[in-house]
Amino acid sequence: MKILLIEDEQLLADSIETILKSKGFDVETVYDGESGAKYAELGVYDLLILDVMMPKMDGYTVARQVCSKRLGTPILMLTARSSLEDRITGLNAGADYYLTKPFDIRELLACINALLRRQGAQVDEVTFGNTSLDLSSATLICGTGSIALSSKEFDIMRALLQSGSRNLTKESILARVWGYDSDAVENNVEVYIGFLRKKLASIGSNVRIVARRRLGYHLEVSEDDSEAAL
Repeated sequence: MKILLIEDEQLLADSIETILKSKGFDVETVYDGESGAKYAELGVYDLLILDVMMPKMDGYTVARQVCSKRLGTPILMLTARSSLEDRITGLNAGADYYLTKPFDIRELLACINALLRRQGAQVDEVTFGNTSLDLSSATLICGTGSIALSSKEFDIMRALLQSGSRNLTKESILARVWGYDSDAVENNVEVYIGFLRKKLASIGSNVRIVARRRLGYHLEVSEDDSEAAL
């Protein structure tokens, strides 16, 4: 499961990240609200852990902005502000749970697991058309055919499957797979899309990765063996 942690206290953020990774979660961390909102709006995370008092954009604003995109990503809000009014503000902004600092790491883990269960995030595969992606083994499966994906192929394929028929821009794929600070360019995305198209075809999938100029990529179910150009 992929978690986005938005927390400006770097020592605390790094500590939480280390603990969550030790529990098997895939964690990305950013240290200000503005960057956090940009990452969150990619729509590729299973959970957001969000501080309230942050530079550039406070957590309430981030939560409202993310919720306005109708992504459905659960939000766990962490804050030292513990008054009833603050909790109400957080919940009204879109937080699913409001955990006050200091907190016991066991409570944090319990909250995370409860929110993921509520979202049904415990599923171990994503399906589109006649094809499934096994999340535990990074394997594409179609009928009796299967093929393993590299780590980047897996991340891109999962993002496409989660977006389905909704366009996913090259920029968002770059940020999701390579990170905002990477030197990777759009050509990197095109190369891996080519790899995925070949792998889908090799197992007889009816799923096609379709390109739309300036809009990015989306998935379609088709019996046509022709492929959209990059």
